[in-house]
Amino acid sequence: MKEVSFKTVVFSGALAAALLTTGASAQSVRDQISIVGSSTVYPFATVVAEQFGRATKFKTPTVESTGSGGGLKLFCSGIGVGTPDIANASRRIKSSEVERCAENGIDEIVEVKIGYDGIVLANSRTAPRVSLTTKDVFLALAKEVPNPDGGEELISNPYQKWSDIRAELPGTTIEVLGPPPTSGTRDAFVELAMEGGCKQFDWIKAIKKQDKSQYKAICHTIREDGRFVEAGENDNLIVQKLQTNPAALGIFGFSFLDQNSDVVQGSLVNGEEPSFDKIADGAYPVSRSLYFYVKKAHVGTIPGIEEYLAEFIGENAMGEDGYLADRGLIPLPEEEYEVMASDVTNLRNLSL
Repeated sequence: MKEVSFKTVVFSGALAAALLTTGASAQSVRDQISIVGSSTVYPFATVVAEQFGRATKFKTPTVESTGSGGGLKLFCSGIGVGTPDIANASRRIKSSEVERCAENGIDEIVEVKIGYDGIVLANSRTAPRVSLTTKDVFLALAKEVPNPDGGEELISNPYQKWSDIRAELPGTTIEVLGPPPTSGTRDAFVELAMEGGCKQFDWIKAIKKQDKSQYKAICHTIREDGRFVEAGENDNLIVQKLQTNPAALGIFGFSFLDQNSDVVQGSLVNGEEPSFDKIADGAYPVSRSLYFYVKKAHVGTIPGIEEYLAEFIGENAMGEDGYLADRGLIPLPEEEYEVMASDVTNLRNLSL
């Protein structure tokens, strides 16, 4: 990867004045970058923020783990020192969120794709490793599933043990700890894992052509009878709970598995293990892209944003041997990196 140097961006006095007077009790310009969003991107943003604080004259940015949806809601709430400068996301920003931003005066957003991550279904190393298919995952966690007695009808999920789904699976009660609806990890999980299994039923797959909303409701709605437990946005807490409950599985990003591989292990999905190489080459089926979004109106007014971007996308951080790879981030391929770096260097506006 090539090192990136940023061009100077000139902003009008009117914009700076607007930022100075926008937001609650905005008596002076904030001198510290404010970052919110994804719990999956949180550890990567935190290590970059700490390095940035050590290596530059700027204060270490504040980084809050609010979930992708929660972070983007805060990000899109308006322009001014009372709003975040950057939103981390473990999925791409939605068109509805871009529209909400625009309604609140945020017309220019810079998208930074930082790499790839796998979503794992992990359990304690004190328990046997589990091998699942995406079909198993759908049948275990969907609110309604095809009637096991046959026919093209849905019934409330009857499966209580993994072995009820498939005899080869453990005879333990289904208990999966996962993120809440505001999480990008949950968005990606239901799309990649649950829908991946759901569409293996041909008659359900056919519904997509007739009624996309109904198809999505079937494939993406998680059961609410206690077999799936919302464990909040703190993925480290899920790791801790798995250590005390060997019968449970937990859903979180690969980086948390990588950093806690001494106590938890990732389940095989469709015969593929969640590893750095398998995620990088696309073999592992539950993989997604990671992003953060920058409020362009704050660049040049909130000190250090350009320099923070330069630190994050530099080879020392995002390269194959960079410190983010050491934390479990799967780097972008060279060609994709070059395009992203050029867009970020020139603060090119997001285009969906």
